[in-house]
Amino acid sequence: MCVDRVQECATLCENMQKLTFLCSVGISISLLAPAQQLSTKKTLNLPMAKQIAAASEKEAAKNGWMMYITVVDDGANIVYLERFDDAQLGSFEVSIEKAKTAVLFRRPSKAFEDQVAAGRNGILKLPGALPVEGGIPLMADGKVIGAIGVSGGTSQQDAQVAQAGVAALEAALKGTK
Repeated sequence: MCVDRVQECATLCENMQKLTFLCSVGISISLLAPAQQLSTKKTLNLPMAKQIAAASEKEAAKNGWMMYITVVDDGANIVYLERFDDAQLGSFEVSIEKAKTAVLFRRPSKAFEDQVAAGRNGILKLPGALPVEGGIPLMADGKVIGAIGVSGGTSQQDAQVAQAGVAALEAALKGTK
């Protein structure tokens, strides 16, 4: 009878060890679950911001336009800002505000310019919305990862230069897929 009790205790001890192991595995998996639920997203980094600005700079230089070029991330923080020699000083803040408008509202700043032109003057009261063409969101995988704002020429010239930067990002993204 004593031998039977010893075997029962040994079996019980083995089962407890297995149960302890399974519980620790379960706890480990449950701790990893939140990490697996975090999203992954593309973000704008300095080398890409410089590449975007370089393409815009090339377009502006080709046309002889003296401009400010600002690239912001998805939080409207300046990642890169470039000024041409002889660019008008007033365009500094304007390029920043165009980029911020595009990222904050996830649309080109021209959308607001068009609405004001159509008589929707209430747009002028939106905080952070500069209704002047030249700010364009930067997109990756259908999400806004930043924006570019250009100022120094006419609104159409600013948009043309900004679009060159957008095209550079799109080309870089196609190259990585």
